[in-house]
Amino acid sequence: MSSANTAEISKATEQTDIKSYVAELGRAARTAADALAAAPTRAKNAALEAVAAHLLSDRAKILEANARDLRAGERAKLAAPLMERLQLDDARVEAMAEGCRQVARLPDPVGEISGMAQRPSGIRVGKMRVPLGVIGIIYESRPNVTIDAAALCLKAGNAAILRGGSEALHSNLATADALRAGLRAAKLPAEAAQVVATAERAAVGALLAMDDCIDVIVPRGGKSLIERVARESRVPVLRHLEGVCHVYIDAAADLGKAVEVAFNAKARRYGICGAMETLLVAKAVAREVLPELSRRYFAKGIELRGCDASREIVPQMKTANEDDWRAEYLDAILAVRVVEDMEQAIAHIAAYGSRHTDAIITENLSRANEFLRRVDSSSVMVNASTQFADGFEYGLGAEIGISTDKLHARGPVGLEGLTSQKYIVIGDGSVRA
Repeated sequence: MSSANTAEISKATEQTDIKSYVAELGRAARTAADALAAAPTRAKNAALEAVAAHLLSDRAKILEANARDLRAGERAKLAAPLMERLQLDDARVEAMAEGCRQVARLPDPVGEISGMAQRPSGIRVGKMRVPLGVIGIIYESRPNVTIDAAALCLKAGNAAILRGGSEALHSNLATADALRAGLRAAKLPAEAAQVVATAERAAVGALLAMDDCIDVIVPRGGKSLIERVARESRVPVLRHLEGVCHVYIDAAADLGKAVEVAFNAKARRYGICGAMETLLVAKAVAREVLPELSRRYFAKGIELRGCDASREIVPQMKTANEDDWRAEYLDAILAVRVVEDMEQAIAHIAAYGSRHTDAIITENLSRANEFLRRVDSSSVMVNASTQFADGFEYGLGAEIGISTDKLHARGPVGLEGLTSQKYIVIGDGSVRA
């Protein structure tokens, strides 16, 4: 931990009035946002490339800070999925750097003009894409979010105030050093990306009340955090409630594909919002596919909780209850239900899903298209693992979160979701009759 970061924590935690400390961050972010809105693309890209370079050159310091957080997490007996999300290693630091480079390579949406049309009056009317302004990001566990979110905000011309969880404080502050260094190298204000240097819960409340400085709040974390933010915020919120994701294996599925996709959707990583939490299987193929899938799940150490029909086929399953159909486990647990057909699968998803990501495995094109049309989720997939629900995989470079709301942005939120549009009108001395 650098002396600069120790000083930051001291300044924040000794501040008798957390509101004053957070307000200071907000005022600095507002000034920085004005500068970023006018910054040319080349300057923003140069900053992102410099951030990537500093992440790699500071890797040892970042991993040392992360080790400190991990030791504290072990003492606090954090759950295994939380520890997995908290951990950084060489590969994850390199992925953070590559994410910055990918965002730098993406087209800059700011200033993009669309829909210009001549009106009968002689004026031309269109829309210009502009930054949102100052974005507050409140998140838990994953220190890579600090870099991913700040990189996207920067490229879209927004300043970011990042408030990570207490369990990742030292990791977040170590990566923040790379952010500041990259911004300074490109002669952009370092206050464009600020990490809140306190674990005090009052800082969250202060951010949620700062509608004079913050334009949008993006929460990333558990259900209780999201609900608190949605309930208390005076600032507009881009919400991601839960990732109760489903895979439905249709009667017309290629069973080889079904086994591979359904296994990957759960077993690749448990602690991400795109992990499958409920497997739905058509009755017509359940006896063929469930034994092989269950064998692979059990070998991986995954606990299965099934309906009566599932347990008749695989007696080793535990009995699922009503709460299991609504559960976002983020752990090595999977709910399994046998359904009559696609109609019942869609009804189950509508009743218990979170509108995050749902997939169908089928070779029947008409059923695939009907599933795509009718399932009301931010990502709907055919013959693909739900773990693809990710901004990097969608070509966004990274994501600031996955929105399950319907207004402004939906699904993985990348650069376009971090901008708005304003009307522009061009005349030639035009006056209205």
